[in-house]
Amino acid sequence: MSGAPATGHPTAERLSALRASVPQGAVALIGDLVDVRWLTGLQTSNALVAVTADAAWLITDFRYRTAAREVLVDGLELEIVADLVGRAAELANEHGASQVLLAKDRTTLADDAKLAGILNDGIERVAGTRLVEPLRAVKTAAEIEAIAAAQALADEAFTEVILERGIIGRTERQVALDLEFAMRRRGAEAISFEPIIAAGAHGALPHADPRDVVIPRDELVVIDWGAQLDGYCSDCTRTVATGELDDRRREVHEIVQRAQDVALEAIAPGADGKAVDALSRALIDDAGFGDFFGHGLGHGVGLEVHETPTLSPRSVATLKEGNIVTVEPGIYLPDEFGVRVEELVAVTGDGIRILTSLPRGPVVVGSY
Repeated sequence: MSGAPATGHPTAERLSALRASVPQGAVALIGDLVDVRWLTGLQTSNALVAVTADAAWLITDFRYRTAAREVLVDGLELEIVADLVGRAAELANEHGASQVLLAKDRTTLADDAKLAGILNDGIERVAGTRLVEPLRAVKTAAEIEAIAAAQALADEAFTEVILERGIIGRTERQVALDLEFAMRRRGAEAISFEPIIAAGAHGALPHADPRDVVIPRDELVVIDWGAQLDGYCSDCTRTVATGELDDRRREVHEIVQRAQDVALEAIAPGADGKAVDALSRALIDDAGFGDFFGHGLGHGVGLEVHETPTLSPRSVATLKEGNIVTVEPGIYLPDEFGVRVEELVAVTGDGIRILTSLPRGPVVVGSY
């Protein structure tokens, strides 16, 4: 069965790229729902894509029959069943597979046991195969524009809520809710993650939850937020001031910005993710704050807000044109304050395109 693909969705090209990575004799089972959406355009809570070097099947249940038919293209067959894993195993048997590649991050023991009970003797099960992830990491021009649009929406919401309205005298939770509502009013289908609004010493927690605590004057406030638009996420952090800053707070903010600058200058096709991280980390360490930067420098962003490639001490990534990554050094001083500044950048043929548009310095914001 075939039909028209989702409007503007490059299903055929993505399936072709995936099939090229599947060895002859193998069936790859793609079970992560974000991967299924990226491959087919189908937004669902229950689906698998089974792929061989020559064929592909979209396997889902009766709830998604109509939606699934609308995303089919030539070479993608539809299977409507109650038992997705069982049908995938039957397809592997029917096509004489020698291997089943479980390209599903959350393959359960029950799924594996079911496969073992249905697959013909001699078919090898290979868990943890990551076939779609490297394909998703390199964005097309259309995907980059989708992420840029999500970031522009988020920037507009920040400008309205933080820069124009002011935040002094409001609670962290009130500001977080207002920021989310401002993004949704502009068309965001969701938020990329729960916004972080963290004033003063609370900002020393890299992933602080907003509190019912009033934001004071003359302090730093870490704000991390993102919008999801047409499936794609944005991600940005700014650390703003609510008045006059002492020399220590201003110095730390400047160090973080310089640490970000050296990384931005180094990002280009062929750059090593570990080496880029090391540049920022060395600058912060040389300034005497190395013990207070404990997370990676950045991560990929796309249909999920945390994707490959990563920029970190453990990164094995070599950056490619089309990657989109965050660059977010930070310094977190317990019981004092925190500073993080985050840019969202696309790797271009000769460097980067910065997708965020907001000022990076410790902008002074007013009262609500």
